[in-house]
Parts: sequence; C-alpha cells; structure tokens
Amino acid sequence: MSDANANTSLNIGDTLPAISLPMTGGSDFNSQNYQDQILVIYFYPKDSTPGCTIEGNDFNHHLDAFHAAGCQIFGVSRDSMRKHDNFKSKECFNFELISDADESLCNLLDVIKLKKLYGKEYLGIDRSTFVFAHGKLVKEWRAVKVKGHVEEVLAFVQTL
Repeated sequence: MSDANANTSLNIGDTLPAISLPMTGGSDFNSQNYQDQILVIYFYPKDSTPGCTIEGNDFNHHLDAFHAAGCQIFGVSRDSMRKHDNFKSKECFNFELISDADESLCNLLDVIKLKKLYGKEYLGIDRSTFVFAHGKLVKEWRAVKVKGHVEEVLAFVQTL
C-alpha cells in the first residue's frame, strides 16, 4: 500500500465511517446500522476455496456463541454477489457476506497485499479479522492462519 492509503486506514480506537456495500440476504451492509453493537468483520480471499470455506464454517459453527456475546459476524471478499449467494447457500452460512468489488472496505482496513502464487505476484486480500465495539475498532488480526482463529476471536469478543 502507498503511504497515502496507509494514512487513510483505520487504527485501533478509530471509528468505522459510514459505508454501504451490497451483501447477501437481499440488503446492503450499512455500518451506521451497527453502531451500538459488536461487529466481527473478517476478510477472506475468495469464495469456495479450501481455507475460506473452513474459516466460514468455523464462524458459522460458533455463531450462537457470538450472538450470545451480542456480536454480529460479516464475511468480506471482492467476489460478486452471485458468487457470495452461491457460497453462502452451498455452505449454509447463517451470517451475511459483503461484496467489496470496489475494494472500499478493503482499502479502509488495508487488507489488500502483494501476494505470490506459483511464482506470479498479484494483489489480493490478506486474511484478516477486525472487531468493532460501538463503532470503534478494538482489535485486529492480520495474516490470519485459519486453524484456531475463530475460537480466539470468540474468546476476545466474550471479554467485551
């Protein structure tokens, strides 16, 4: 990311600005609707890939515990709404997926990174998770490894 983008990304304690993006469930994600709640927003590279499927299923498996802690879960990738709808339906996710095709939320949270696959470099989403409490960023995980991550996020949320 350039220095200009780094200066516009959120840091711990910053407020989530007003942002509206399409999401599954037939409506838009509007950050202003969740100012009084705890939000977990997790970014993943691509629908229906192995790590992303495992991570989504882990969040779905623990969804009741997140809800008991007063928390809403949202998954975010740059995939289209059609791909999100198919992924959510196939995996029976009981939370919504946000389509960030224009990378506005990705850029705000600085999750687009230079990656390498089979020797080729490309810009892609670095698996990351963010917790917002009452509109403010309170915790972030970057370069997430899927195994055990959701349990760690849940343990943190339960302390809020």
